[in-house]
Amino acid sequence: MTAPLMSLTWTDHVTGRRGYLVIDRLVRGVSSGGLRMRAGCTLDEVTGLARGMTMKEALHYTPEGRYIPLGGAKGGIDCDPRDPGAYELLVRYLRAMRPYVEHSWTTGEDLGLSQDVVDRAAAEAGLVSSVQAVYPLLDDEAAARRRLAEAFAVEVDGIGLDELVGGCGVAESVLTALDRAGVPHPGTRVAVQGLGTMGGATARFLTRAGLAVVAVADIKGTIANPAGLDVEALLAARDAHGTVDRAALRPGDRELPGDAWLSTEAEVLVPAAVSYAVDTENQGRITARWIVEAANMPVLPEAEALLSARGVTVLPDVVVNSGTNAWWWWTLFGDIGPDAEEAFAHTRRSMRALVERMLVRAETDGTSPRAAAHAIAADRLPVIAERYGWYR
Repeated sequence: MTAPLMSLTWTDHVTGRRGYLVIDRLVRGVSSGGLRMRAGCTLDEVTGLARGMTMKEALHYTPEGRYIPLGGAKGGIDCDPRDPGAYELLVRYLRAMRPYVEHSWTTGEDLGLSQDVVDRAAAEAGLVSSVQAVYPLLDDEAAARRRLAEAFAVEVDGIGLDELVGGCGVAESVLTALDRAGVPHPGTRVAVQGLGTMGGATARFLTRAGLAVVAVADIKGTIANPAGLDVEALLAARDAHGTVDRAALRPGDRELPGDAWLSTEAEVLVPAAVSYAVDTENQGRITARWIVEAANMPVLPEAEALLSARGVTVLPDVVVNSGTNAWWWWTLFGDIGPDAEEAFAHTRRSMRALVERMLVRAETDGTSPRAAAHAIAADRLPVIAERYGWYR
């Protein structure tokens, strides 16, 4: 693996906490990747995520589309987002990173940070937008910005479109795997770790597709019901960090320890909360047939090897959770309009085609879906570099 184009560590002069920015590659001078905030965030973690963003951008490249891939990047701040000083820390970080956000790094929400918080902090830091670096690449900046703003204003049954598209992509990944295996949707059980932006939307789409979400985990523990949870009631009862008010539970719902989601009797596990959730020890408790990575890097490589040896298929984050990033650019560049049904239809088509391609490549090459996804990205990167300029 080649080194990233740029890697920096920032130390906050007020708290001594550290933040990181890694730009893996630039395409046409610009990179894309979210900003996460979590206690224990490291430079190595951000570096791996930035490389993953380079691949996500390449995987969604279509020569006929208006959206032209960007390079990959990622930001991270070592702080619990619930810390009373977290927001002020975020503002100071963005002030320090302002030259990069203005010219070469487009960013947005990630683990621990919602888009509205990022937008508010970016404005306070003196930025026009968290994605303003891409504006010079747009044919009609005013129209593009208006289109994206209108898309962010769309809500579907109480949840913003920007939250839903990522979960739509995760759900389509699950459904594609089930369809290829000939497994009917009704009766298929799912456990979801995390009921935040990605996990909550995924649970909604899977439930509406006929699957039964039998367990969800948040910071307080696992909520389980073998007959299926009332996902909409849980979504309505969660706070800004995805924690569910237990007053919303029904008589048949059980409260279990936080890691109980791992051993839930389910065909599909969706880790949608934190990185490194599945390790070499706890992987042995998993009986599911598929693990679908809605979070970034939730399964350690050594654990994935052990799972694969037991016949458990891991659908990798680089594909599964790429829908949100792609939706931003499809909307901004004008491949789709600010409409929920158009966004969902485009996301479903794109994700199904990508997951199908990955699974076929894995079967043909006799390798894992992750290796297949990396191979597909590797095939596309030279084409992008030749056509649009690649800086590393």
